[in-house]
Amino acid sequence: MSSTNTGPIPPSASSAAAADPSASAPDPRRWWGLVVIAIAQLMVVLDATIVNIALPSAQRELHMSDANRQWVITAYTLAFGGLLLLGGKIADLAGRKRTFMTGLVGFAAASALGGAAHTSGLLFTARALQGALGALLAPSALSLLTTTFTDAKERAKAFGIYGAIAGGGAAIGLIAGGLLTEYLDWRWCLYVNVPIALVALLGAGVFLHDDRRRRGERPRLDIPGVLLGCSGLVAIVYGCSEAQPHGWGDARVLGLLTGGAALLAVFAWWQGRARSPLLPLHIIRDRNRAGAFLVIALAFVAMFGMFLFMTYYLQVVLGYSPLKTGLAFLPMTAAIVTSSTQISARLMTRVPPRALMVPGTILAASGLFLLTFLPVESAYVSHVLPAELLLGLGMGLIFMPVMATATSGVAPHDSGVTSATVNTSQQIGGSIGTALLNTIATSSGAAYVAAHLKAAAATAAASGGTLTPAVRAGVIKTGVVHGFHVAIGWGAGIMLLAGLVGGLLVTAGPPRHAGPPGATGAGATEAEDAADAGEAVEAEERHHMREYGPGEGPR
Repeated sequence: MSSTNTGPIPPSASSAAAADPSASAPDPRRWWGLVVIAIAQLMVVLDATIVNIALPSAQRELHMSDANRQWVITAYTLAFGGLLLLGGKIADLAGRKRTFMTGLVGFAAASALGGAAHTSGLLFTARALQGALGALLAPSALSLLTTTFTDAKERAKAFGIYGAIAGGGAAIGLIAGGLLTEYLDWRWCLYVNVPIALVALLGAGVFLHDDRRRRGERPRLDIPGVLLGCSGLVAIVYGCSEAQPHGWGDARVLGLLTGGAALLAVFAWWQGRARSPLLPLHIIRDRNRAGAFLVIALAFVAMFGMFLFMTYYLQVVLGYSPLKTGLAFLPMTAAIVTSSTQISARLMTRVPPRALMVPGTILAASGLFLLTFLPVESAYVSHVLPAELLLGLGMGLIFMPVMATATSGVAPHDSGVTSATVNTSQQIGGSIGTALLNTIATSSGAAYVAAHLKAAAATAAASGGTLTPAVRAGVIKTGVVHGFHVAIGWGAGIMLLAGLVGGLLVTAGPPRHAGPPGATGAGATEAEDAADAGEAVEAEERHHMREYGPGEGPR
């Protein structure tokens, strides 16, 4: 586990700072760089949900089944999460700015392909390509943010903005999806990424540093690790989706889930022996960092499932238009942004991270719990709005401390893969949550409809009549809402589990502000940053000696 070093500045840190003037002189354009990073991150995050609003329209036009519709979302999040570690490694080796700009171009091209899709298979493929290119873009964006802002107060402010985007971007995607679907076409939910990526690409060329990899370093990619990790994740998510038509006890489902877990276990074993591991194990051995990864993964399991169900509840059950559905999520977006920037960012430097995470998960779980009482008739003000506000405030308290804790104290050459692990936790949580909770909702809803249609038919027959279409439609609609109740209830429980994990594992204190004795003002901050950098370098040297011995192994 990590320890806090409050002693003198290590010589390695001092020499590093002297050799790199940029390490002590903040870039005067760093806030414009944050704008560029924010635009790219917003595009990646909102694209995971912007198609939620368009999904009913796309499902009708491309003739998707209810069981397969979730692959429009899952194909994106699964490819994204499965390849993020590889993307983070590439960013560390090839340069963050170069990787960032490559990801932008590829993401725009995949979005254009998805917008032009005329079959469900082509749309699923385009969404998977979007996820793969997003896996290059997201970790390089977060690692650029991590290495750009080192002052504690500036870092808290930057992560507050980033956290607001990470949480609010999902809801903004729903609003944008409603506008584009209603006034243009569902395809524009994908086409819109092209101009956004172009703006971010131009800004990246002007405002972001081109941090080239160290001379003499040969890129080494852990191909076995990529195959093992991605295959394991694909098997688990596919197994969750197959449980809906076949049942959890089906041999295929059990085989996929068991096989996926085994592949991930082998992946973990291999990472401890690979010469250039995809995920160096010392990154996740830190108790606080591992706890942060688990908290965000569990929170996204609940959050992504909620977005899918609420979209269908508002559009299909209540008959909202796509635009009205998108606007219905606006209060949650405002709550996330307010909570991230006005509460988390202000308190993060004063209280331990778990003092924000745990209350955040309780608020979010309370909001989800309210949604388990949704009626079939319209109840936006009495049920949906209070739940959205609670969920938004809670998620805003979770995002920022999780990201700051997960990326704190990491050596610069590991910042890409660490940032990728944060995003991996989010996206794998989202893909598993979408598949798992969608399966729970459809299974429980189908069981409810079958039982109640049988009872209604028996009642009608006893009175000498037949089951009318109106009664049948009413039972089906009630069954759909019942499925949402059950799945969202599971989501509330998972959110509480995230709070328990955060409370037990994330034991770090608030970020330090005081430098060594006698240091004040800017000097204190610089000394503190140098001490942190030296500690990270020394930790990496100790890890290298343990793994490879002196003078051996990857550098």
